[in-house]
Amino acid sequence: MIKKLDILIIRSFIGPFIGAFAISLFVLTMQFFWLWIDDFVGKGLDLFTILRLVGFVAITCVPLALPLALLFSSIMSFGNLGESFELVAIKAAGIPLSRFMRPLVIVTVFISGCAFLFANNIIPYSNLQLSTLKYDIIRTKPAMDIKEGVFYDKIDGYVIKLGKKEKNDTIIHDVIIFEKKPGVGLQDNMLMAERGVMRVGRDNKFLEFILRNGWRYEEKGARGTTNTEFTRTHFKEYKKLLDMRGFGLERTGDSSFYDPRMLSIRQLNYAIDSLQNKDTLYKQRTSRELAPYFRFLRYIDTGWTKVDTARIRKVKSFNELVPDSLKSDFANSAQGLIATTKGNISVLVTDYNEKMKSMRYHEIEWHRKLTLSAACLVLLLIGAPLGSIIRKGGLGLPLVFAIVFFVIFHLFNTFGEKFVKSEQTSAFAGMWLSTFILIPIGIFLTFKAMRDSQLFNQEFYYRTFKVLRRFLANFRFGKKSS
Repeated sequence: MIKKLDILIIRSFIGPFIGAFAISLFVLTMQFFWLWIDDFVGKGLDLFTILRLVGFVAITCVPLALPLALLFSSIMSFGNLGESFELVAIKAAGIPLSRFMRPLVIVTVFISGCAFLFANNIIPYSNLQLSTLKYDIIRTKPAMDIKEGVFYDKIDGYVIKLGKKEKNDTIIHDVIIFEKKPGVGLQDNMLMAERGVMRVGRDNKFLEFILRNGWRYEEKGARGTTNTEFTRTHFKEYKKLLDMRGFGLERTGDSSFYDPRMLSIRQLNYAIDSLQNKDTLYKQRTSRELAPYFRFLRYIDTGWTKVDTARIRKVKSFNELVPDSLKSDFANSAQGLIATTKGNISVLVTDYNEKMKSMRYHEIEWHRKLTLSAACLVLLLIGAPLGSIIRKGGLGLPLVFAIVFFVIFHLFNTFGEKFVKSEQTSAFAGMWLSTFILIPIGIFLTFKAMRDSQLFNQEFYYRTFKVLRRFLANFRFGKKSS
């Protein structure tokens, strides 16, 4: 049954929560545009495209904005109640802290459930649409992704460097294009031009470069030889087409991109289960691909080893068993076999490491969807008792404490994710690191708040240090008199 006390607590919480959530979401969304504002302004993007981009970015920022809003609003609401002595009146009536925290806990549990549904269904779709929209923007405005003075290597087979771009992102100056063709020539071919025009073809499949007043350098010949041909050609106008499919985004369909952030819990479970079964497949693949190079393995556990050792002449090394005429052939054969085996093992190891890296990224996203809901409860466990202790409302002190604890939460969350990606810890320990650290802090603050602790009372610390200074002064005076 909802009582008047519950209504009072919820009313004092809802207003600051909505305001804090809106401000937090706005600030986090603006971080994206602070980085990309120069590339979006004046590039010919229509208002609807910009609004769609803002909406998708704002949705992806909800996982950070929601815990921050809960932390700040809980500190602010309980601080306002303490500053107006309403908490004192509630405690004087014999109502403990756990009782008037109960309505906020119920509201936060509901918000946590909504946050999980949001992270499991809305955010994956938003990440998918955001990647698609960014791809479409880059495809129609490719110069937005190519910065001035930076070597751009996201197009397969090419490296591009632009000295300067005009505001319309079409006219370019001081252009350098390296054509990477491994196995064809001794070195990469190169194009250099003073100026040119960069645009997308009519079919949106190729990126066209119309270069003017430049040189093309090309060297032909087999690798490892000096019998090559170097050609230098000057041109007044040169047209170069680059395939737009190489813009660094892994497309799995006509309008989709694959990324673990775009999957739900059910899809992540299926993907993780598939990746975990790769261990057995790689063992079978390793045995199948390396067995031909280790022919002696087929004789293991056979009777060929059970010979009369007394008849075997004791030798100091394997070389004594091989005739001198065959030693060179044996050495070359062994070296070739070792090199081939090493190359195959290297390919298997690289492929296996990539699969394990993909599994770690999937596990990170699986735990992230749960840590968002848990963070809401943990930060409420910190904010509510903290507000009742400091007893200060408004935007001053509550905002300071909210930023401090949110920075702690965000830092440990980031550290844990980095630890998982670098294989220093498991996905569970890394993604729940911030939760494990903040829960004891929340329990400690709740314990102090239930006992009316003066943990953040300036007058308490002033009196304490005053007594300490008096004690030190008396100690010095007694030491001098002696």
